[in-house]
Amino acid sequence: MGRFLFPNEYYTSTYAIDFNHIYRLGYRGLLFDIDNTLVPHDAMTDERSRALLESLRRKGFSICFVSNNHEPRVADFVKELHVEGLPDPQYVFLAHKPMAQGYIKGIQKMRLRRSKVLFIGDQLFTDIWGANNAKLPSILVQPVAKETKFKIKLKRILEKPVIWFYLKKHALKG
Repeated sequence: MGRFLFPNEYYTSTYAIDFNHIYRLGYRGLLFDIDNTLVPHDAMTDERSRALLESLRRKGFSICFVSNNHEPRVADFVKELHVEGLPDPQYVFLAHKPMAQGYIKGIQKMRLRRSKVLFIGDQLFTDIWGANNAKLPSILVQPVAKETKFKIKLKRILEKPVIWFYLKKHALKG
């Protein structure tokens, strides 16, 4: 059942992931979705997202955001993450997830080998399917906030059986 939609791991939140463990596993690059992975849809950074992303950059992770959104939304989000002395995160806008090209472009921007990169997102039909198309390990997280957009609400309904099958064999973490 839809194994191409299965993530490697599933967490209650991006903020519940043990990034020290991820670093020990050898990952050095993190590709993130933005909306409902780090902040509610169309929200800018908040204290929690800024603290997490700054901490990850201080640990030595390269970060790139891969979003289906338009450039102004993604660029404005990234601009709020500027910290003197730390490399600014990269981004890919209009990534056309679940196509692999946006993920590959993100890897290239970070100048890392694919084996050193992990993707984190909240949607199966765009984020996880795309990471699998790009042959990247992925973490699915539960959405930060309740959906307000009809199209995404519909996708959430369609995701439920896939998540149910996933959870029959794997644990929800965090």
